[in-house]
Amino acid sequence: METNFKSGFISIIGRPNVGKSTFMNRVIGQKIAIMSDKPQTTRNKVQGVLTEKDAQFIFIDTPGIHKPKHKLGDFMVKIAENTLNEVDAVLFMINAEEGYGRGDQFILDRLQKVNNPVFLIINKIDQVHPDQLLPLIDEYKNKFEFEEIIPISALEGNNVDHLLQVVKSHLPEGPQYYPEDQVTDHPERFIISELIREKALQLTREEIPHSIAVVIDNIEERENEKLLVQATIVTERKSQKGIIIGKQGSMLKEIGKRARRDIEALLGTKVYLELWVKVQKDWRNRQQQLTEFGFSNEEY
Repeated sequence: METNFKSGFISIIGRPNVGKSTFMNRVIGQKIAIMSDKPQTTRNKVQGVLTEKDAQFIFIDTPGIHKPKHKLGDFMVKIAENTLNEVDAVLFMINAEEGYGRGDQFILDRLQKVNNPVFLIINKIDQVHPDQLLPLIDEYKNKFEFEEIIPISALEGNNVDHLLQVVKSHLPEGPQYYPEDQVTDHPERFIISELIREKALQLTREEIPHSIAVVIDNIEERENEKLLVQATIVTERKSQKGIIIGKQGSMLKEIGKRARRDIEALLGTKVYLELWVKVQKDWRNRQQQLTEFGFSNEEY
């Protein structure tokens, strides 16, 4: 380990759909957080690890903070809020296109209790004219004493390296928590289920709200060196099941084809993916189902 090695935990927080997962995938260099243009895609803390020769960043991509409408929503908001007290720095991310909103004030009020550095990250600067940034920066400066305000484009990569250097300068000296080739602390099963859920969200667009979960039923190696992955997509209504399956199974086939590509890239091996769809009515409000699907409030 290098002398003066730095390491720390950094929470990425913000309203839904500001680009937190896109940023995470950009800095880690591969997909570990699922991306969708629908709000509230991220449901669990996704921990991403970036190791450099003199530092290790452990990023925590949290669910977007929003007013919850069901037990799953309560779980998501608790996760996001609780990371604020566990980390060495906080990246409060906003969308340059949307500017200040009521949801931001909700987050800023919670940031008042944070003792470690808080950075304002203005994302999606590729979507706005540079003249729009200065008024936005001034507006946020008046609302909170940020350590620094950094405009970026997570999608294009603009200014992301600078952001990392600034954050590194504020990290404490510490150990290398993870091996240098490890990019996440989540098991492969979790990442695989998230990749399948991402494809289902992307392909069904507005027809399916966030009422689906993916359960990995089985992963086993086959003799021909292919990995067999069997998974179930759970939804709340029969009509949603019909949409996910599609005409003569066409939608489910396409979900499987796209997910398999990403899973093969993740695992570096050929994958045979089998998908089923089943209905569990109102699962987002049933604690037993939430626990079964990995949404447990016990540690919070």
